[in-house]
Amino acid sequence: MAIRWLGRTTASGFLFAGVLAAAAAAAVLSGNNLVFLVLAGLLAVLMVSNLVSRLSLAGLELELRLPEHVSARRVFPAKVVVRNTKRWMPSFSVRLSAAGNSAFTSALYFPVLPGGATAEETVELSFARRGVHREDNFCFSTAFPFGFLHRQAQVSLRREVLVYPCLDPQPGFDQLMGDIGVEVDAHYRGRGHDFYRIRPYEAMESARHVDWKASAHTGTLQVREFVREEEPLVEVIFDVYAPETLRGWFEQAVDCCAYVVWRLSAREARVRFLSQDLTVTIPATGDVHRVLKYLALVQPRPWAEVRFPTEDNSYALVFTAEPKRFDGSEWDRAHFVTPATLGTTRQP
Repeated sequence: MAIRWLGRTTASGFLFAGVLAAAAAAAVLSGNNLVFLVLAGLLAVLMVSNLVSRLSLAGLELELRLPEHVSARRVFPAKVVVRNTKRWMPSFSVRLSAAGNSAFTSALYFPVLPGGATAEETVELSFARRGVHREDNFCFSTAFPFGFLHRQAQVSLRREVLVYPCLDPQPGFDQLMGDIGVEVDAHYRGRGHDFYRIRPYEAMESARHVDWKASAHTGTLQVREFVREEEPLVEVIFDVYAPETLRGWFEQAVDCCAYVVWRLSAREARVRFLSQDLTVTIPATGDVHRVLKYLALVQPRPWAEVRFPTEDNSYALVFTAEPKRFDGSEWDRAHFVTPATLGTTRQP
């Protein structure tokens, strides 16, 4: 953590400087020893003020504790930890604020930080965009003790924060999820037809699965249980091809893709994410956060080739700026997300 000292004179400081200049002129012109004593006292007050304000900020350490996973445009709590490493001397009237562009927008005020003490405050942060952010623009300041000088100490944490794409629904995203659900839920929520066992009835279960013969024989409600069909595979394909003119759509597609993968993962569906750089099957070969980390850093490439091996009987959702790049019968029933629409099915 690096510290850079700054300072500026306040309005009361300029007033005190005027008084000091007047006292100096009076002492020189009059030659009166009493006036010289007053001048010496004023100079002592100025020196003590400068020293105390500097010591008040010296020895302060800052730590910013963020959640492990952070997404763009979503407000989340973070902890600000301030430590006074001076053993005996307290720090008075310390203010912590952001300097320059920072997700930290509020200012914190600490009336007193005793020597060796630690203070924690919870603040709300929000990052406007995905990607890597450096939270290193913070500033300690104080006008203690007399308010003549507003001293600042800029603090650089030198840490990086990886921000996921926005995971909140945007216009059209819920409609897209509904279209996907129509295709997926028919397989995902259904029961199999192969008999597995008879077991005791559990609360809140549907009565249509009760085996009345077995219930009459045992005297308690019994339920027929069937083998559940294998969960279908949803393949989410993200094509990084996009010209510079479609950069805005590319960012929207990244947010939409992240939202879809996040929602499908929350429903415990089998998801296979494919791009030119990454292939992950959730949960077999990785978790959803691996995909979100990739989408946090992905950039468009106008020269990217189409190489996406798909599996049979899977449901494919393709994010691409140019659907004509996907030729072949295997893409005829894919669901395409393009600049022209948020979700249309390509007809054979």
